[in-house]
Order: sequence, then structure tokens, then C-alpha cells
Amino acid sequence: MMFKKRLSSVSSIHRKFPATELKAQRDVPKKEKIGIPPFYVSAMAGLCLFAFCLTAHAQTPAENDYVGSASCQPCHEEQYESFQTYARKSHSFESVQKMAKGLTPEEIKDCYSCHTTGYGEPSGFVSEQLTPELKNAGCEACHGPGKLHIETQDPDNILKEVTLEVCQKCHTDDRVTSFRYTPVIHAGCH
Repeated sequence: MMFKKRLSSVSSIHRKFPATELKAQRDVPKKEKIGIPPFYVSAMAGLCLFAFCLTAHAQTPAENDYVGSASCQPCHEEQYESFQTYARKSHSFESVQKMAKGLTPEEIKDCYSCHTTGYGEPSGFVSEQLTPELKNAGCEACHGPGKLHIETQDPDNILKEVTLEVCQKCHTDDRVTSFRYTPVIHAGCH
């Protein structure tokens, strides 16, 4: 009930003093100065303070950056060696380099989303010169950025179970047909 009463008094203030008619106090001659009711000033100050407190105490999420497959090796030696030895994607940038002759720079960039790690995402592949550790489709291409997982050793900070949906970001029907390969989940990864 108290809330409705306050709400109706706020709306009556808006009817008395529409925003388009309010002028800055210094621009109005002394005779025409409009007084803003104290309740309205208090309510606005309270809202501003509330909004400030919300933003001041907001937690910013820790950045989970791409770090490259070599960063996974110390804890996942067996998987890393298997991936480097058997997975064609561990050397996928070579395919881009082979195809580059007949492609425009823009067409080559289209290849990066599947043949590199994290292209187009914050901290992902930028170029062979700036981010050489991400130039192939590495561990993080399927498991997601690994910085937080490495720093915390928390298995919840990495995608453990790779599903077919993850594979299908790159292994689409069109690409399977065009490049004549059969996608097999986890094939040759680890």
C-alpha cells in the first residue's frame, strides 16, 4: 500500500514538472525558479547510489584465454604426443598454406576458423607471426580456451566431453563432401 502511495506521488510530480519543461536552475530568472520536491531528489539520489553500488561490486569474469597446445603437454603428455603424431588437425595450417596460391587474402581468412585455434575470438589466432602457438587446430579448438584450466587445474574450466556438435562447427556436410573426408569423432586426436 505504501509503495502504491509513493508511486502515485512520483507520477503526480511528473505531471506537474514534465522533463521537457524543467530548466537548469541557473538559466531561470529568480522569479521563475522551479522547486523540485525533496522526495523526488531523495528518490533519484537513492537510485543513483543503488546503481553505483551494483556496478562497483560487480565481479568481472576472469579471462579464459587461448594458450596453445604446448601448454597442455606437461599434464597431458600421452594425449599431446598422440595428437601431434596422429591428428591431421595438429598440422592443419599446412593445408591453408598449400591452398593459398589460388585464394584471395579474404578467402584464406575464411579457412582460419577451422584450420587454426580461436580465430576471430578474443585471444585467438591472429596471424602466423603474432600467434604462432595457435596456427593449427590444437587442443583448444575442441576443448575451448585453456588458460583458466592451466592456472587452476580445475577440470570444470575446460570442455572435457567433446560432442559431435563441437565437431560440426567445422565438419559440416558441405566441407565433408568438398574435402572428401569422413568425420569420426575424436579420430586421431588422443
